[in-house]
Amino acid sequence: MGPQQRRAGAGRLTVVAAAIAVAAALATGPGHAAGMIRVAGPSAPVPAGPASPLASPPQPSAAPATASPGPSASAVVPPPRPSASAVPLAPGNSPVPSVTGTAATVPAEPDGGATPPAFGAFLGSDVRGVARIEGFSRWLGGADVRVGHTYLPGHRWSDIEGAYGFLDGWARWRGADADRMLVVNVPMMERNEEGLSDARVGSLLRYGAAGAFDHHFRVLAERLVALKVPDAVLVLGWEMNGTTYAHRCAPDPEAWKRYWNRIVTTMRSVPGQKFRFDFAPSRGRDAIAWTRCYPGDDTVDIIGMDTYDQPRGMPFDEQVDEPFGLQAHVDFAKAHDKPISFPEWGLFRNGDNAVYMRRMLDWMDEHKAVYNTLSDYCPHGVWRCAARPRASWIYRTAHFAPGGRPTAPAPSPPPAGCSATNLGNWIQQLLGSRLCPRPDRGSGTP
Repeated sequence: MGPQQRRAGAGRLTVVAAAIAVAAALATGPGHAAGMIRVAGPSAPVPAGPASPLASPPQPSAAPATASPGPSASAVVPPPRPSASAVPLAPGNSPVPSVTGTAATVPAEPDGGATPPAFGAFLGSDVRGVARIEGFSRWLGGADVRVGHTYLPGHRWSDIEGAYGFLDGWARWRGADADRMLVVNVPMMERNEEGLSDARVGSLLRYGAAGAFDHHFRVLAERLVALKVPDAVLVLGWEMNGTTYAHRCAPDPEAWKRYWNRIVTTMRSVPGQKFRFDFAPSRGRDAIAWTRCYPGDDTVDIIGMDTYDQPRGMPFDEQVDEPFGLQAHVDFAKAHDKPISFPEWGLFRNGDNAVYMRRMLDWMDEHKAVYNTLSDYCPHGVWRCAARPRASWIYRTAHFAPGGRPTAPAPSPPPAGCSATNLGNWIQQLLGSRLCPRPDRGSGTP
């Protein structure tokens, strides 16, 4: 991950967890070690929203009012991201308490010289999204935000062709640094979010498979090459296993696959192109098993997945193990010898879920996603969504530039009648709270 801090090793975190347990037991005296509870902050709001994640999200009219300045030379290094399995957390999806203050000084972990995966965020489709990248980087202490992400509108074919001027700002941003990556979501149909019937979608898919729409994608390919972004990652027909878009697969999977292959073949025929095509279903089965929509290895370069923290109450392990979930994604990509990506991901039905944020970041690191872009708008985001302070702290600490100094948590006060055990600032920051001996445990009090 660019310049961000790497996570601590598992062995070190095991020692930390053991030290926490011992310190807590000593602090509370015999008979109370089993009565430790986490001091929880106020319940995080759970946003209302549509049944599926928004793939072409609304854009705020302005960037956040303030953004943290870049790090000073004397700033301390933020603590490395702990492994979710090694650090005690509240059960279920209980949020970590909100906290303020400054980060404790913790030695940085060496990254072994490995090339970190590229990361970014969706910050808006138009030129405002380009402009926000600098502020997002400042918020991360000057971290190298290597991925820019935009969506072509799907109202009319002229939008899908990359209407004149729409991609210019993104192309300039990409061209300013050879290490950057431009990710563009490309609809496969016009009127993409107008609720077309399955019968109409099936008919359009068959037209597309027969070549009726080839010229639109040739225009887009020529435009991208002319703008000097011939190596863009194109997320074509994303979330095809759902019901939201006119480019959905379920009405005619075989026609959908032929149509995808026709689009890719058409765009690859344009001289100078070096596009990579990302096949990105949404997590889970949805309307159809996404494996039934896979068009074949010859026309797919990356196998992505859009995944949000939903449905309500589903813990991360179930998101991994569910049919067509995160583990199935990894296994399928490995079987087809393709890298993985996460073009869309973020918070959702379970509110300000710091546990999800930590686990998802670790998952992407573990499985070496070629890139990931967080959907940074409410209810999914961290920078432009003030209602997500706990998860925001986890994300920001994980990506903060070395030597930087994020605004760090400080433990919330204990509830009435509870004397919180002080285990030291850096341990409390790893936990997200203090531990509190509950006086009624072991005393026979109900």
